[in-house]
Amino acid sequence: MSKKVYAVFQGHNPGLYSSWDEASQQVEGFKGAKYKSFPREIEAIEWLRECVLHGNEAVAPELIDLIKNHMDHNADGPESSLSDPNGAIIIHTDGGASPNPGVGGYGVVLQKGQRRKELSGGYKLTTNNRMEMMAVIVALQTLKEASKVVLHTDSKYIVDSVTKRWVYGWKKRGWKKSDGKRPENVDLWEVLIALLEKHRVDFRWVKGHAGNTENERCDALVAEARMSKNLLIDTGYKSS
Repeated sequence: MSKKVYAVFQGHNPGLYSSWDEASQQVEGFKGAKYKSFPREIEAIEWLRECVLHGNEAVAPELIDLIKNHMDHNADGPESSLSDPNGAIIIHTDGGASPNPGVGGYGVVLQKGQRRKELSGGYKLTTNNRMEMMAVIVALQTLKEASKVVLHTDSKYIVDSVTKRWVYGWKKRGWKKSDGKRPENVDLWEVLIALLEKHRVDFRWVKGHAGNTENERCDALVAEARMSKNLLIDTGYKSS
């Protein structure tokens, strides 16, 4: 009987293991461990690749290297880009204000292959939704050329407004909602819509404060930004 190959996507040390004794050490005691056994290494690699492509979890850099090296070794054509295995730039964003409205901040983590960049900013008076939007805007404005992006955010406000195309309806009606009222944050929506016309963005909602490493990092950046001594003025925000 051929030996199984064990793929660990979420564990103490993600990767491939040739025995259950080794693999079990990586998943025991690890909350949210994700792993699977396969009869062949190529099937294990493909499963890991699918996890990277379609999961909301933060991806261990060593997995990117593992998948990339395997694909390079077995490729028939040009080398594949592995920012995610589809060549997209991976972005995580978060924003918030406390109280709401109140002192706010945004946090961004951009990843492409092994490259990583963090961005943040704080404002004297703003709202949760405006900071969530500002995080996405700043992230996309940072990209120097039209790009394919997988963007993770815990803001249902943004994800639903874009993916359900509510915002495009508001704009078409002259920035009026179905009830005739003007939607909030039109100044930011105008900017974001223009950026979405430039970049191919796949929005993915993630649950906040649920152990997603990069989402938690963005949350920490927000907290740090709100404590800054040089808070900016959100000129687009109109306090009631």
